[in-house]
Amino acid sequence: MINILENERLATLNHSAAHVMAQAVKRLYPQANFWVGPVITSGFYYDIDLHGEVISEEDFPKIEREMKKIQKDGKRITRAEISKAEALELFANDPYKIDLIENLPEDEVISTYKQGEFVDLCRGPHVDTVKEVRYVKLLKVSGAYWKGDANNKQLQRVYGIAFDSQEELDAHLNLLEEALKRDHRKLGRELDLFMISEYAPGHPFYLNNGMIIRKELEDFWHAKHVAADYEFIKTPTMLNKSLWELSGHWDNYENNMYTTVVDDQQYAIKPMNCPGGMLVYKNSMHSYRDFPLRVAELGHVHRYEASGALSGLFRVRSFTQDDAHIFMTKSMIESEIIKLIDLIDEIYSVFDFEYRIELSTRPEDKFIGEIADWDESEAILEEVIKKTGKEYKINAGDGAFYGPKIDFQIKDSLGREWQCGTIQLDMNLPERFDLTYIDEHGERIRPIMLHRAIFGSFERFFGILIEHFAGAFPLWLAPKQIEIIPVNNTYHLEYSNELKAQLEALGFRVSVDSRDEKLGYRLREAQMMKVPYQLIIGDKEVESKNINVRKYGSRDQEIFEIADFVTLITDEKNNKK
Repeated sequence: MINILENERLATLNHSAAHVMAQAVKRLYPQANFWVGPVITSGFYYDIDLHGEVISEEDFPKIEREMKKIQKDGKRITRAEISKAEALELFANDPYKIDLIENLPEDEVISTYKQGEFVDLCRGPHVDTVKEVRYVKLLKVSGAYWKGDANNKQLQRVYGIAFDSQEELDAHLNLLEEALKRDHRKLGRELDLFMISEYAPGHPFYLNNGMIIRKELEDFWHAKHVAADYEFIKTPTMLNKSLWELSGHWDNYENNMYTTVVDDQQYAIKPMNCPGGMLVYKNSMHSYRDFPLRVAELGHVHRYEASGALSGLFRVRSFTQDDAHIFMTKSMIESEIIKLIDLIDEIYSVFDFEYRIELSTRPEDKFIGEIADWDESEAILEEVIKKTGKEYKINAGDGAFYGPKIDFQIKDSLGREWQCGTIQLDMNLPERFDLTYIDEHGERIRPIMLHRAIFGSFERFFGILIEHFAGAFPLWLAPKQIEIIPVNNTYHLEYSNELKAQLEALGFRVSVDSRDEKLGYRLREAQMMKVPYQLIIGDKEVESKNINVRKYGSRDQEIFEIADFVTLITDEKNNKK
């Protein structure tokens, strides 16, 4: 799926489309005031205050018709630079623009863009004329607090997207339609994978089918890490405030933490696993001979997210991170990061994920440590990426508050990108926690530490997998791998149960659908539940002791000898095809 921000022409076109939409809304709702209307990866949006009126998706056709009129009128889009005083006078009746203007730096160049009767504050750029804004679709509307602050007024955020041709727009809309069919919240209900309760917003409940998949993912993750020479730990969920002050989280992350008082002391539920990992390291003396020390944890963390931001498994308040902390000498940094990238390659390839790399650098404001250490860390990470030969881009200012990081943006079957894996080089927490090791000269030395995750969040990764596979999981992950369907219970149930026992003994997840329903109904339901294999057992199968196999997504049926079928599915499961 296209990223509008990575295409300069489309970014400019979508910015202009946002202004055309705002002009159309202003014509239809003269009382409307506008906050901001930026270009985003998926198109554009505008935040609008209608002072009591409401725009719904049913209103989109009339707004789009008005946009067509504006486009056909063909006005040029013109830029003007004005003084702060002129800007305040021009937008004197618009409190949102007054707020923007008053908060601009004194040396900021204030520019406006105008088409016809519509003018707005904007840095640009824009296309030359509204004639170019031909192929636009409004997509959705949602609420958005002014300035993102829940204490402020809620505005209406209208989203849309624009392309240079009807063919491009149609192709994108088809992708959106396919994405809607794959929505993990919808499939999560239909396939009995997970639920969200009003009693615990943002805290997913795993159902039986979801737990089967999660257990398979955990076992897969664990086996890969055993092979890569990791140790495993589990740290407490709630820790004293003083630890979070020591780690720097209290100053930089307090608003996202759940806190409580126990025995007159303040505690916080962990939003990250790192401080607990530091305490584990300090529990014993370490020598350079212990390095690299790779310590992994499936840690359950909690972070406060605004209720309006919660979304299925993608944005939650509690989740499990597949964390690891790697302690090493400085000379090991390059080899350890290369090994990590190889491990990430190996794991992502099982799910058929491609990825690209971003190097995220020091945040402008909230960071800990010396700038010289940050500069050195960033240079090390960049040099290692170059040595792998992989392409990357710089994501300026998006590092963690304690260090720069390499982020892995995976691409799913619809071409959408998701940030999952990360490798973070931390020269700060070892200093804060006074971590040391004994070097070959018997001196105490500060270790270098990497934070890393591959799935990132089990919950989010699970949601991505649901949509990536459209709920049709590969055999090794499928909650139910085989459905046996006897045509007639009187004659065929006994053999069906024998098959079930035989396949279960080999480690497969199997059930027999012996309900008093028509064969076609039971076959359709197995397809709806996306069971990889259905075995249809009738007279011929009972007589020959063979099986009639139908694969998910196919109408064809094929006769197998049991031994051949077992060989097929064993290979498919073991090799995670």
